[in-house]
Amino acid sequence: MFMGKIVLKNAKIVNENNVFDSDVLLEDDFIIRIDSDISDANAKVIDLGGKHLLPGIIDDQVHFREPGLTHKGDIASESRAAVAGGITSYMEQPNTNPQTTTIQKLEEKFQLGAKSSFANYSFPFGGTNDNLEELKRLDKNACSGVKLFLGSSTGNMLVDDEAVIERIFQNTEMVISAHCEDENTIKRNLAKYKKEFGDDIPIKYHPKIRSAEACYLSSSKAIELAKKTGARLHVFHLSTGKETELFRNDIPLKDKKITAEVCIHHLWFSDIDYETKGALIKWNPAVKTAEDRDQLWQALLDDRLDVIATDHAPHTIEEKDNVYTKAPSGGPLVQHALPAILEKYHEEKITLEKIVEKMCHNPSILFQVEKRGYIREGYFADLTAVDLNSPWHVAKENIVYKCGWSPFEGNTFRSKITHTFVNGHLAYENGKFSTERHAKRLTFDR
Repeated sequence: MFMGKIVLKNAKIVNENNVFDSDVLLEDDFIIRIDSDISDANAKVIDLGGKHLLPGIIDDQVHFREPGLTHKGDIASESRAAVAGGITSYMEQPNTNPQTTTIQKLEEKFQLGAKSSFANYSFPFGGTNDNLEELKRLDKNACSGVKLFLGSSTGNMLVDDEAVIERIFQNTEMVISAHCEDENTIKRNLAKYKKEFGDDIPIKYHPKIRSAEACYLSSSKAIELAKKTGARLHVFHLSTGKETELFRNDIPLKDKKITAEVCIHHLWFSDIDYETKGALIKWNPAVKTAEDRDQLWQALLDDRLDVIATDHAPHTIEEKDNVYTKAPSGGPLVQHALPAILEKYHEEKITLEKIVEKMCHNPSILFQVEKRGYIREGYFADLTAVDLNSPWHVAKENIVYKCGWSPFEGNTFRSKITHTFVNGHLAYENGKFSTERHAKRLTFDR
């Protein structure tokens, strides 16, 4: 796999709300030139033959399970799957074992990334009920931001002391990314269904237990607190139509203090799919109704929702194959997120330009990532080439995740990722991976 000087010939670039034909010259880590008919005697030539060239995707929410949960996945295995899916940068969440809730543990996680990641990496600092003083010591450019679990999930990092939450909002300039579900509502709903079914609750009741009400109560409260304190709040994985009413689209993203993300699974599945997919599509927050899904799409397209992410969160199939109360929430998505959203392009649901805006440009703007998320001269050469007319079938033999399964198993996608470049290095080409790692720690300009 080559690095040095590379000329990408005959690319159809999708960038900054334009689609245009061009060549691209890469040298070492960077994009040097974007122009027609580039030639360089000292460069390796890769002819893309009219394939679409996108900026490398920045996924602002993944769970790669290292340290402590590496039977599910690890930084090496899941970042490799990410590269196969055109994702060149990720922000991996703090609910590992041990949790990333001290500056020392954060730096240890960065050391793991430097040692084993195939894609660029950052790790948010996990806020808890009792680590505010540690958070105050954190440099604002050290990592992607602060993560708060305002609803419990894998690794139970629930922050439920309202006074502490307010002090956290008052004491950081960084983006606070929040998982918003009201814990008391969930507990009350769970008790009701356990009384009726015991532990073996039918999976179709998951969106009744982790309900739309639980989501709205938590997200609306977090937004009110952000308005009160002036904090920079980013609400992760919206799942309900009602929540979309809480967000604005009348100001540019760079000026927004309160932003939101939607994930691939909430744009793809609905509660009807529990019948066939079962616990494989058990996520927190839950996949809800088709009406919720339609309203999420509308809010994404009218710019109330700013980012498309994955919330990639692998578990083993054995763990998933349990009764409701013991089957964990989460699923693997990084390899299939871009092909899935490109399927919606084929269905004329979303444009290529809007996909790039929501998966590349906006995460860069929102987290103030330095020199990534765009195809620009002088920027890092993180690039993804896509053949929009190369159908392929998702099957066990082509799944890269360590857990070995996908909620998209059995689907045929019309678009295929053919090349992924990470810092100018050809990390993935037509199903083949480079064994070299050229990933870097993400830097920020705040």
